[in-house]
Amino acid sequence: MTDVIGVSALNLYVKSTLDGDAFLSDLALRGEVSGFVNHVKSGHWYFTLKDEKASVKAVMFRQEARRLGFVPQDGMRVVVRCRVSLYEATGSFQVYVQDLFPDGLGAAQLAFDQLKARLEQEGLFRPEHKKPLPAYPKHIGVVTSATGAALQDIRNVLSRRWPLATLLLAGVNVQGLGAAGEISEAIAALDSSGLADVIIVARGGGSREDLWVFNDERIARVAYACKTPLISAVGHEIDVTILDYVADLRAPTPSAAAELATPDREAERQKICTVLSNIHEYMHSRLNLCYNELAAAQQTAGQFTGEALCRPRRDKLLALCGQLHEASAERMTDKKRELASACALAHSLSPYAVLGRGYAILRSETGECIPVAALQSGQPVLLQGHGANARCRVEQVIQTQEDTNEKSKEF
Repeated sequence: MTDVIGVSALNLYVKSTLDGDAFLSDLALRGEVSGFVNHVKSGHWYFTLKDEKASVKAVMFRQEARRLGFVPQDGMRVVVRCRVSLYEATGSFQVYVQDLFPDGLGAAQLAFDQLKARLEQEGLFRPEHKKPLPAYPKHIGVVTSATGAALQDIRNVLSRRWPLATLLLAGVNVQGLGAAGEISEAIAALDSSGLADVIIVARGGGSREDLWVFNDERIARVAYACKTPLISAVGHEIDVTILDYVADLRAPTPSAAAELATPDREAERQKICTVLSNIHEYMHSRLNLCYNELAAAQQTAGQFTGEALCRPRRDKLLALCGQLHEASAERMTDKKRELASACALAHSLSPYAVLGRGYAILRSETGECIPVAALQSGQPVLLQGHGANARCRVEQVIQTQEDTNEKSKEF
């Protein structure tokens, strides 16, 4: 007889069986959303996935739902990455969704519009946030598939246009369930390394479903936080992704991104040649001008010898010397005349001229002039006359009437 087991044991067994199946642990499931419920308190999403014949309950926990850039709606066709298990408490067979992608044009457009509107409202598309590209990059980081055509296109353009730049490749998957995480991590790694002067995120053409990974919110936020200038080059010119809005510059193709990121070496060579030509022309024009000025100076200098240049100054100097000599002679004559007048006046006032007329000067023995009134009897004196001196002794001092009157006046 078969063993009897409880309901909980049955549910545990079924759950263990489902969890142990490798096929059911990582499954891509397509279906239509129905009965969608966004649990406000927990943040979990509950809904049903169904097709034309069957349905299955699905749950997406808050941490996975927050990473999704849009909110599913009833009737939206989606593809979910999930695992299949059993909720033991109720015995409910359900899928646990890790990621969710819109399936079909209408669903994809709705999800795209929702995410674009939310990120735009947050300011991730603002023009003032966009950074200019470097004029002459030395290292160009490229986030793309290591085996894709986009990488080869970029290499071809760089080798032709600006071979001085070094390509730093961050190889990633550009489509599939794990591609968004790889791309965002590669952008962050290149940016944090500080090695790249500019980063190109590239992928070749494909369907809208193939390019949907570049609408992932994680990539958008990493691109917005990137300090290195970033170029989005996804698909063709008609393909537009969320990354195109966030990036500092959008290129229609990977080849165009390589052209926008680098200068054209031929154009730069032409610029250098033009500058060199202008320098040479300027130097020749300056040399010709100097030669012309030198020839004119030599011609002018030949007309004036040293003697010709000095002659006017010599004549002027001779004239000034003549004037100076005349003025000096005239001044000398005036001074001689003034000196003769002064000498005649001095001679007329000299006491020695009086001696020539028979007068004498009374001096003491020491040679000092003394007045007669100061003489005393018996005092030796010296009489200085014209041509001879005489030593005398005073016998008597006789006071004259004039002296008496003078004394009376003084009294």
